[in-house]
Amino acid sequence: MSPVLAGVLQMLALMAALALAHAPLGTYMARVYSSPRHLRVEKWIYKGIGADPDTGMGWTAYLRGVLAFSFAGVLFLYLLQRLQGVLPGSLGFASIDPDQAFNTAASFVANTNWQSYAGEQAMGHVVQTAGLAVQNFVSAAVGIAVAVALVRGFARSRTGELGNFWADLVRGVVRVLVPLAAVGAVVLVACGVIQNFSGIHEVGQFLNEHSTGGSQQWNGGAVASQEVIKELGTNGGGYFNANSAHPFENPTPFTNLFEIFLILLIPVAITRTFGVMVGSVRQGYAILATMAAIWAGFVALMMWTEFSHHGPALQAAGGAMEGKELRFGIGGSSLFAVSTTLTSTGAVDSFHSSFTGLGGGITMLGMMLGEIAPGGVGSGLYGMLIMAVVAVFIAGLMVGRTPEYLGKKIGGREIKFAACYILVTPTLVLAFTAAAMALPTPGDSMTNTGAHGFSEILYAYTSASNNNGSAFAGLDADTQWFNTTLGLAMLLGRFLPMVFVLALAGSLAGQQPVPATAGTLRTEKPLFTGLLVGAILIITGLTYFPALALGPLAEGLAA
Repeated sequence: MSPVLAGVLQMLALMAALALAHAPLGTYMARVYSSPRHLRVEKWIYKGIGADPDTGMGWTAYLRGVLAFSFAGVLFLYLLQRLQGVLPGSLGFASIDPDQAFNTAASFVANTNWQSYAGEQAMGHVVQTAGLAVQNFVSAAVGIAVAVALVRGFARSRTGELGNFWADLVRGVVRVLVPLAAVGAVVLVACGVIQNFSGIHEVGQFLNEHSTGGSQQWNGGAVASQEVIKELGTNGGGYFNANSAHPFENPTPFTNLFEIFLILLIPVAITRTFGVMVGSVRQGYAILATMAAIWAGFVALMMWTEFSHHGPALQAAGGAMEGKELRFGIGGSSLFAVSTTLTSTGAVDSFHSSFTGLGGGITMLGMMLGEIAPGGVGSGLYGMLIMAVVAVFIAGLMVGRTPEYLGKKIGGREIKFAACYILVTPTLVLAFTAAAMALPTPGDSMTNTGAHGFSEILYAYTSASNNNGSAFAGLDADTQWFNTTLGLAMLLGRFLPMVFVLALAGSLAGQQPVPATAGTLRTEKPLFTGLLVGAILIITGLTYFPALALGPLAEGLAA
């Protein structure tokens, strides 16, 4: 079988699996977030944290809950890392330096999982499981909760209440993430991913079954349980430095495809949740079609750039194999790279810095779109709904009619919230990149010069500000400058957009529904899907094209 055909078949198998899971999981999640009942274990949690799950919250109260919980998470994870040296199960590792502890705490709480450290050489069992893995669950649940609050804003009328943050958070963990992660972890263990609490092993090095006389250290760890939520929660932080390219995390082509499935599962299914909660599953299908069109287009472009045979080395290898695992090949690596950068995952099974110039640009552009196709858990849906509001507004301007979406008028107040949401991440990306390039010290972290060196820094701030977490591997980001600025970019890129999302939700929830008329734009139709795709690509292109032209486009065209 040719590598190209193998890649296409993997793509089709993945789409079929997601299609089968879409309706059952999406409908189940809609029931989870609409049910008035509380499970017994949930009642115990509410009692322990002193929350009343039946109290309705306006958007400001909901936002205070999000920020308070997240601030507590940053503080707890920071202190856990700073105290690692005196904790049991540290495997002899020292406490983490202050700047790196801040960066890591901000990263995992912001659902970014940027790692400026080598996991197996820095973090012990306690920090990995009680700190990082826990944040993988709760940060994902926060994203889903904010998305559900926005959906309620569209579904409800003449009320200031968006639900209860604490109830949405707990239900997301207990009823959605934990059950799915438990099943996924069993599958990964059965397929060879390790799961233990063993220490560090000294093993010999062999070449062609003959000892080289050297040795290296291998860590054990609760890898499968962290690997599954790392993908399912679109987190991305690896137990090992090589992330999902490491055979202990991702040993076979099947586990590779299964991990891509986990990455896309909730972002795809939540479009069904949206459709059920607003009373029109066709609206959910329109959002899903937009996401699928962008994702499929990016996969096709990535495979084309990486399979193109330019030069004798690439012809001999069957494509651009540098930085890719032989067991996954170009097809599996391209699928993973596109899926991880079009979501907020950031996990990697190959090294994006080694992709072709245009291939690296595709990964960067995926993040620059706002990671909305299908995006992170929760964040992908609310990002796409923000773009839908903008597309409806543009359509209204073209026909001279007050724009409406799902029976709600999109006026000046609503479009300002949407515009502010869109401007946050480009401002962070471009401002921090410009500062890093202008100052003398940050440039010392670049391994490469020229267009690729610029791409290393542009990629880092794009990844951090969009809460992705992947990196161009040539950048030495473990410096005070990058640990601090990337940490700030992650926090601002995560929580400032949530402010505008919840403010928009509150504004919509307070409106009186507008009845549909003959002149109402049919947002469940393919015409609107095309308009939405066009609006996304044009807005992103106008914003980022100059920066892309200096980096990956210049490198790709010069190859």
